[in-house]
Amino acid sequence: MSKLIVIEGVDSSGKATQTELLHKNLCQKHSNVRKVSFPNYDSPSSAIVKMYLNGSFGDDAGSVSPYTASSFFAVDRYASVNGEWKDIFGGDGIVIADRYTTSNMVHQAAKIENSADKDAFLDWLYDFEYNKLALPKPDLVIFLDMPVEYACELMKNRKNKIDGGDVKDIHESDAEYLTKSYNNAVAVAEKYGWHRIFCAADGKVRTIEDISREILDKVNSVL
Repeated sequence: MSKLIVIEGVDSSGKATQTELLHKNLCQKHSNVRKVSFPNYDSPSSAIVKMYLNGSFGDDAGSVSPYTASSFFAVDRYASVNGEWKDIFGGDGIVIADRYTTSNMVHQAAKIENSADKDAFLDWLYDFEYNKLALPKPDLVIFLDMPVEYACELMKNRKNKIDGGDVKDIHESDAEYLTKSYNNAVAVAEKYGWHRIFCAADGKVRTIEDISREILDKVNSVL
């Protein structure tokens, strides 16, 4: 069975960059290392995810129930894991994922204020994706803790991942939602024992290389 390493965090926390660097570093010592990214925007399975993020069901993230929105992302994940990426997830080796089920935990649970309701949602989501859909569970989740003020600054010049344009999706364009997602991510990371990496120190963002070294050290400890 393959090892599944997930890189998680709020928008513009450096997930894509660190996924790429981790893949490059692991390939120097391991022969079968693959990387994937969710949502799988190159697949038709992400169509309803794109509709949601582009505002087809409401102009803000709160317009769509966390249960409903989570199902959009989960179906795309199921189709990718059991379709075009079946060999990647079904074989031996190391799989590095930029986002995963963990993103539903971060972004969709952030819509729920009541702690008991939030816990009920997280329990439902865990059962839905890992048990009902039988998606593989991560061996390690790396949580990139990038405070919102730094993430917003980094996001200014970032292109939309859906179409490469300048218009932000309904998650990225809502500063209040980004803050809720960050605060929720910190709590969820603690609840599920994710490995937390602080991306800012002494009033500034740490270098990409410095963060990458810390990630690699942690990943090597579980391989």
